[in-house]
Amino acid sequence: MTDSPDASFDAPFDALVFGPGDVDLSRSPLAGRIDAETYVLGAFNPGLTRLASGNLLMMVRVAEALRHPIRGGSVHSIRWDGAGDAARCVLDAWPLGLVDTADPRQVQMRGAGFRVLALTSLSWLLPVELSADGRRVEAVHHDRAIAPRASYQCYGVEDARIARVGDRWLMTACCVSPERHGTALYSSADALDWRLEGLVLDHQNKDMVIFEGLIAGHYWAQTRPLGDCWFAYPPDSEWRAGPSINLASSPDALHWRPSGHPGIRPHAATVSTARIGAGAPPILTPEGWLTLWHGAEPSGQVGIYRTYWSLLDRDEPWRVIRTGHPPLIEPAPALTEPLRDRMYVSDVTFTTGLVDAGDHWIVASGEADLACRITHLPKAGFA
Repeated sequence: MTDSPDASFDAPFDALVFGPGDVDLSRSPLAGRIDAETYVLGAFNPGLTRLASGNLLMMVRVAEALRHPIRGGSVHSIRWDGAGDAARCVLDAWPLGLVDTADPRQVQMRGAGFRVLALTSLSWLLPVELSADGRRVEAVHHDRAIAPRASYQCYGVEDARIARVGDRWLMTACCVSPERHGTALYSSADALDWRLEGLVLDHQNKDMVIFEGLIAGHYWAQTRPLGDCWFAYPPDSEWRAGPSINLASSPDALHWRPSGHPGIRPHAATVSTARIGAGAPPILTPEGWLTLWHGAEPSGQVGIYRTYWSLLDRDEPWRVIRTGHPPLIEPAPALTEPLRDRMYVSDVTFTTGLVDAGDHWIVASGEADLACRITHLPKAGFA
């Protein structure tokens, strides 16, 4: 590992550094393409990396929502249609009697036999440059925003995760559409100008993160396939059935093969593993790969999301050397108190980025699906 320009841990830092009010919607990719008033529902879940200049870059998910989704007896969803300069945003109308609108973020169809959704917001990615220590915003690159470009992204591009591997940056992002719920890959030579490489996971997967380095000449990634059926472990097992963090490898970062080894599984002794998934791309330390992941404790409609950590073997990443069972980062109501009038969920910390800063780590998280949180954590805390 190479020490960053921010190499002195002089004081803890834990704050929201970017939120809905910091987005200029007049420069949104949707501006001029939609005939409706919109607002920023959330600016959150930022991918994080360090630029060649030494500054940090957050790739912020901006959820741009309809101000008045319900009108004329219908609820409306936003859908991106077309590509390039000819692209536009379409408003689809769903009669209120046929849908459930209990969740303001989505429209759920009734009587479909399985869960079918449309979204009242459309997500795009906004590059936000921070100072080397992550404490302040240096520039907001609206001119480099990433909008949908393919039909498999028509409901938006979500939750970027950025890994630097060798001399290039790789970014995964969830793409949402009626076609599929998969993962797209972007690549860049400088982490500012990105090229869409295409789909790399075709099944439903919300949390694919690429390791920051090769293992035996191959790229590795953590994945988290979704599903609605799981098979039980034996009654006396230390593991609980449910979503788990799986592994896959690739010769080129484009073509991925699932690993036959189990990865990080929900532990029967803890309450916050009802739904787990990868957080920040794993970083290699002298002891192994440090990985941050989220676990959800069942509570209300969404659950309580907290951040945990594990250390993986450097050559066999399916081997978990050590795990911190107490939460590493928890939801912080005091941070979101000034934004209380904008909140639509609570008790959610969703970590999406990790950068080495010498004697401490800089962690980026989405707080309450609303804003971007930066937390400094001393490396001594991972012993």
